[in-house]
Amino acid sequence: MLKDHRIRAAIILLAATLIGGTALLVSWLRSPEYAGAQIGGPFSLIDQTGKRVTEQDFRGKLMLIYFGFVFCPDACPTALANMTDAIELLGPAGDDVSPVFISVDPERDTVEVLKDYAEAFHPRLKALTGTMEEIQKVAKEYRVYFKKAAETAPGEYLVDHSSIVFLMSREGRYLTHFTHMTLPEPMAAEIKKRL
Repeated sequence: MLKDHRIRAAIILLAATLIGGTALLVSWLRSPEYAGAQIGGPFSLIDQTGKRVTEQDFRGKLMLIYFGFVFCPDACPTALANMTDAIELLGPAGDDVSPVFISVDPERDTVEVLKDYAEAFHPRLKALTGTMEEIQKVAKEYRVYFKKAAETAPGEYLVDHSSIVFLMSREGRYLTHFTHMTLPEPMAAEIKKRL
């Protein structure tokens, strides 16, 4: 009788361990750190000086990447201001972080428009544009949604888009992300862990 209870207890303990271990493994496999290879990838776009750049131009530095558009009324300037302030909070270590803005409105966000816009934020901000096909490709690599809304007047419209700031490693792998509302202090603290 006592032996049967011990066997049952051992079986229950083994089952609990297997279930717990499986749950932990599934949780780990779903974690952003493991799924990092699924976010990000190669791109070839034009910066605000008219120069073509690729993801390789940023190797060796962390990247903070935000997808948005110049005529965005609130989320985009908020995200870029928070990115700028977070980099500044890092002091000299902030030199190892490249801020990047990728336009999801290439129709209006020309090189000239991006040049003026970028100057309002961090001095090292790279503002990138390209053809619609190039933008769609990089947005797909980063799992970013965007869609042009109906025009309210000729040439006047908003672009619905994901509002995520991606932190990428020195090798271009996904590390973590923030919302456009993440304040500079917690953003800087997370970046500092990866420097």
